[in-house]
Amino acid sequence: MTASKPPPPSAGPVGPAVPFDSTAQLMTEITTQLGDRLGRVRLYGLPRRSPALHAPAGPRPSTSASTDWEAPPLVAVAHGSRDPRALRTVTALLDRVRALRPGLTVRLGHIELNAPLLPDTLARLSGPAVAVPLLLARGHHTGHDIPAALADAPHLASCLARPLGPHPLLAEALHARLEEAGARRPSAVVLAAAGSRVPESAADTARTARLLSDRLGGVPVLPAYASAPAAGGPPGTPLSVPAALRALAARGHHRPVLAACFTAPGRFAAQCAAAAPGPAAAPLGDHPALARLVLHRYDQALAARSACDHDPIRAATVTV
Repeated sequence: MTASKPPPPSAGPVGPAVPFDSTAQLMTEITTQLGDRLGRVRLYGLPRRSPALHAPAGPRPSTSASTDWEAPPLVAVAHGSRDPRALRTVTALLDRVRALRPGLTVRLGHIELNAPLLPDTLARLSGPAVAVPLLLARGHHTGHDIPAALADAPHLASCLARPLGPHPLLAEALHARLEEAGARRPSAVVLAAAGSRVPESAADTARTARLLSDRLGGVPVLPAYASAPAAGGPPGTPLSVPAALRALAARGHHRPVLAACFTAPGRFAAQCAAAAPGPAAAPLGDHPALARLVLHRYDQALAARSACDHDPIRAATVTV
């Protein structure tokens, strides 16, 4: 009698595995795949036909009950600017978000200076909504202004995602903009951000600087604020951009490059670029990594709110 042989192992992926060249790239890949799956998974154990935020963010199933799981609108909250390029840039970013998630309703609301203003956008919606700040760190807007606008819209079952940064996808977009500016191997970088008096803003900006440094292979990245006074801000906050440039020059880096930690063109971005003695990267704009990050924050907020749907607070900042 011939002994039975175990079945051969299943075939693995075709082609050699491609190694990741940094921890940041590995985290980016994990984040991207997690966001894609969050958009397709059904959140079990939740009641149907409820206005609460527990509909999956992916494509609606092609069944007669598809309306039970319609994804709530994504309300992108931009700061606003007098620079006419800002609105065009944000619009292009949201067009890319829509292309990545067909069928998802995406609306825009500004904190100030541009129409539509956030309260006007919220007034046109009903039911659930997820507000995603197009801001790159925590600050007064994410901690006060946007939650206040959501609270003033009691007709919505809304929640607030965290700002886009810090995150490896943000570092990916910053790195790409540096390369586009010709700074493929900089000796040092100033990470120029808008700035805030809120301590959490400094922590977030410093974390983004570390993520960018890791992506650049350990190149020094010094965070700096466009809004800080020339002599520096309060203790514990980043230097002003000119002060950061002088600090790097004192270390022998006389032509550091400038990474623009801004979503869109505006006064601060232009002011920082003018101060740079070397290459200055463009604002992040509609970079694909930023569009993926917008959807990732949306998915995070939606999943977190669904997991604690008994919470009666309508506007809750998600800190996952």
